[in-house]
Amino acid sequence: MLTQHVPASPDASTWPPPFLLYLGNAPDELAGKTARGLAQFRPQWCVGQFRGPDCNSPLDLPVMDFAQARAAGANTMIVGVANAGGRLDAAAIGHVVAALDAGMNVASGLHDRLTGYPEIVEAARRNGRHLFDARVPPATPVGNGLRRAGRRLLTVGTDCSVGKMYATLVLESEMRARGLAADFRATGQTGIFIAGRGIPIDAVVADFISGGIEWLSPARTDGGWDLIEGQGSLFHPSFAGVSLGLLHGAQPDALVLCHEPGRAHMRGLPHYPVPSLRDTLEANLTAARLTNPDVVAVGVSLNTSRHSEAEAERLCTQVEDELGLPARDPVRHGVGPIVDRLLACFPQ
Repeated sequence: MLTQHVPASPDASTWPPPFLLYLGNAPDELAGKTARGLAQFRPQWCVGQFRGPDCNSPLDLPVMDFAQARAAGANTMIVGVANAGGRLDAAAIGHVVAALDAGMNVASGLHDRLTGYPEIVEAARRNGRHLFDARVPPATPVGNGLRRAGRRLLTVGTDCSVGKMYATLVLESEMRARGLAADFRATGQTGIFIAGRGIPIDAVVADFISGGIEWLSPARTDGGWDLIEGQGSLFHPSFAGVSLGLLHGAQPDALVLCHEPGRAHMRGLPHYPVPSLRDTLEANLTAARLTNPDVVAVGVSLNTSRHSEAEAERLCTQVEDELGLPARDPVRHGVGPIVDRLLACFPQ
């Protein structure tokens, strides 16, 4: 088998920084979210970007070709696009080969595996480079629902792509700044690249989703928190299954609800409206109680990137009045009040 020669390794040493971020012809910011997340949360690792002529998701990084990136010190090219279906097109395959020939390793978070293309595998072989497919999950057990030591927070959402990863990472930063033990647990490709480890939960066989999260967030006895990146939405017909498995496997003590105000409908489903915040919160709390009857909500994370500063403040105040929980945009405002509520509910 071709994959025997260049295995997709979970070892981050096979895709070391610095990185060249590959955007190709990403049609919008959402398609370039993997590259954007790395540029925001790990800027010290990112030396440049490679983008095509039709890219609509540029980054504030130098534009480089593959030889220039290697000369600038890039060790790995990260395929930083998340297109519909997660596929590599012919242009992208050629670019991956060119990056390998320039002397870089290549890592990808797409559903389409690098190791599935003979020309990519051959280029990695002849150049002595590594390939890493982030959506190859480790072997995990079936979940058992047994209570385990430690504290866990899970981000949940009204829809897909409403800022669950961003909220979780900013929560980690705020808690660590206060001297608390807190660790981001990645469940998607972007988070895995940022954290250096994790589990691509949307690539796990359905029966093993809850067990995969139990594996990702085992018992801890240091008084710290595992901050688990949420996925999907219980109200999204396409992805509710992974959201439910996350809730059961995480056994969360605390939930943070994530939402993008003004979204017209569920992502990709114009025939499904976005649920209300209250309905979403109640549904997630009910589902989470199966494995942790004492779960509580501690805040709301709003993605107000499409709103003015004044409108963002108004929206936060409106949500706080409606739900009685602190509401903040983590990128714009930070998450201080949410962490205050968390610590009030769970004194150290």
